[in-house]
Amino acid sequence: MLLQDPFGAGGATFDSEWRVGLRIIKHLLNRQNVTQQEWQELFVIMNRLTTWLDNGCELVGAELSNELSIHVSQAAKTLPVNSDDQTLLNAYIDQWNVYMVMVQHLPMPFNFLSRRYSSPAVLPTSASAFAIHTKGVRQTMLATWNRIIFNNIKGRLLKATLDLIEKERLNEMVEQSKIVGIRDSYIELNTNDMDRLDLYTREFEAAYLDATATFYRARAADMLEKNGILSYIAYADSKLQEEQQRAEKYLDKSDGRSVNALVAKCVEILVSDHEDQMHNECTSLITANDVERLQMIYRLTNKTPNGINTMLKKLFEFVRQEGLNQMLQNAQTIVSNSDKYVDHLLDMHERFTKLIGDAFYNDPRFLTERDKAFQDVVNSTEVFKMDTTKALKGAVESRSPELLAVYCDQLLRKTAMSKRLSSEEVDEKLNRVLLVLKYVQSKDIFMRFHKQHMSRRLVLETTADQEKEETLVRRFREIGMPADYVNKLSRMLQDVEVNKDTNVEIKRSIAANNNDALPIIDILTLKVLNVGAWGKPRRSHVSLPREIEDCAGEIEEAYKKMHCGRKLFWSPQMSSAVIVWNNKHGKYDFEVSSMQLSVLHCFNDRPTEKLTYDSLRLATELVEQDLNRTLMSLVSMPRVQMQLVHTDCVPLNPKNFNDSTLFWINQDFALVKNDKIQPRGKISFIGRLNVGGDANNENECDEVMKLREFRTQEAIVKVMKTRKQVTSAQLQTSLIELLKDMFCPSKRLIKEQIEWLIENNYIKRDPKDMNTFIYVT
Repeated sequence: MLLQDPFGAGGATFDSEWRVGLRIIKHLLNRQNVTQQEWQELFVIMNRLTTWLDNGCELVGAELSNELSIHVSQAAKTLPVNSDDQTLLNAYIDQWNVYMVMVQHLPMPFNFLSRRYSSPAVLPTSASAFAIHTKGVRQTMLATWNRIIFNNIKGRLLKATLDLIEKERLNEMVEQSKIVGIRDSYIELNTNDMDRLDLYTREFEAAYLDATATFYRARAADMLEKNGILSYIAYADSKLQEEQQRAEKYLDKSDGRSVNALVAKCVEILVSDHEDQMHNECTSLITANDVERLQMIYRLTNKTPNGINTMLKKLFEFVRQEGLNQMLQNAQTIVSNSDKYVDHLLDMHERFTKLIGDAFYNDPRFLTERDKAFQDVVNSTEVFKMDTTKALKGAVESRSPELLAVYCDQLLRKTAMSKRLSSEEVDEKLNRVLLVLKYVQSKDIFMRFHKQHMSRRLVLETTADQEKEETLVRRFREIGMPADYVNKLSRMLQDVEVNKDTNVEIKRSIAANNNDALPIIDILTLKVLNVGAWGKPRRSHVSLPREIEDCAGEIEEAYKKMHCGRKLFWSPQMSSAVIVWNNKHGKYDFEVSSMQLSVLHCFNDRPTEKLTYDSLRLATELVEQDLNRTLMSLVSMPRVQMQLVHTDCVPLNPKNFNDSTLFWINQDFALVKNDKIQPRGKISFIGRLNVGGDANNENECDEVMKLREFRTQEAIVKVMKTRKQVTSAQLQTSLIELLKDMFCPSKRLIKEQIEWLIENNYIKRDPKDMNTFIYVT
């Protein structure tokens, strides 16, 4: 029934209108030319039919569905179903491509159908019209193609497609568009509304994976047997990449699941079954620096569940063992040469870092294993060790902290090395030291050695560049070195700067008192050092020249006027002087310590006499140990051909000194260079000035251990105060984390300090569990 005459007075009916529209539809389906006017007219006709007729949508839907079935049936008759599968595939793809063009365009004029059926009151009653309503024209076209053509021949099409893929694997040229066409058919012709990839996954993807596994399973074993594991690694790597690229062309990429499934299947066949053999080659390949093959193994095993973990273990063991072996082979050189030691470590670090970058693409997991291995090498005691005395109850420490501190000293002090290097090169080497330093566990020992070397540089004014000293201290703070040590270093540098003004003020104060009896004050350089930062030096008495002794009282009085309440402690062992020596060969300047000055001053009034050991001891007031060390530095100076002081002690050994041993000045002393006597020159007899004691002696090591005990106690109390109750394992983990920037506490040290804290009622054991500790408030 017509709502009202929609077609005017021309006598048009649904059938007449549909015939006009059907003619245009057939032209589209048969790929005949359709003008723009006809295309627009189709939209108008469909709009009139679906808008002005009560059952217009149902009639259009039924007629269109019927026409699609006729068209697809005619297309099915053109397919050579009795020919071979490849011929059928070629014909199918041609028809499919044509049909899919229509699928893209034909639904456009029928959008009115879905609009008209938006209300439940006008739902269609016929099955064909209802299908168009629920799925749309596009889905109806695809469903019709699936029902009449694809569903009947999809098995043969899939087999032909897999044959094409196998030919491509065998390096034959194929038309890739045909493979893609079949894949698209499986995706587009899916009938499961809940999962658009259901048909594709169940049939196309499953068959693709099975065919891939079948293809490589036999070939992989044959390749390995005939060519060996190294050639097989290259084969597996190339095929895995090839299959991944092929999967990205032929499998669905919407969510990446299909490609991942294919890669997993290939890994299972090509890698997992032969993974152990690949891992067995890792060590030899790392040794040979075979980057290309290591890259292949990395790419292959990185896709297996545990393959990369095995490679990580191989790398760790190799780096650790190689590092220790290199150290042992060069032990004689590096143990006495800190720059060789540091350069050797850094060369290995750079070599393995480059290997990881090139072969393992800078994978953070491999860099972590490198760091663990290098930490073992740097802190190993297999090459050289430092005895830390009975305080450690037999334990030993690596000498790495000491050697690193010596290396820094050579760069920062006025040495041949620092003079040879430019400022940029010194900065680079210091940065490399900081790189190695992050692997050192006993950072507290390094800081103690560095503090002593820095003290010598500042006291003797042998620092090559004060700015670099300050920069290095800042860098220590930035990399997390122990804060109390860094603060002391900063205070030491501040003291040096403050001393410049202090010298001026003291000399001005003494001059204001009109004390002309102290002319030596003008050539004295005073250093007032804070005990809290520099440490309290070992007290030792020495008799200095009267001119210097007379100045001491005046200096103290002047300092007291400047600072009320401060007390000065004189430290002769940290002092030095320059002596001018004249003889027949020329004029020489000697840099000497205060103790050497005291000994040489004994000969000042009797330069040609021979003095006994007992006389020197009485005159200098030095204890036997200091006197022996001072005399040995004067009679056996290794850097000169002629010795300044001679002795009758044979063989030359401080143990052989007695009260009657004679010492005298060598009046023929001269500096010799290139076998020629130099009329002028300067030589330092100071050597390593003993500032605050020797870091290797027993007292210093005991002090290190006492400080470690205090730090461990402090950390235990801190953890217990925060957590109130903690197990032994949890406490140990927390302590290592807290103290790692200073040192790594041993289990024995932790246990001893826990027992001490229990005895002193800071903590107690849980009565129900002896391995649980409770904080005592």
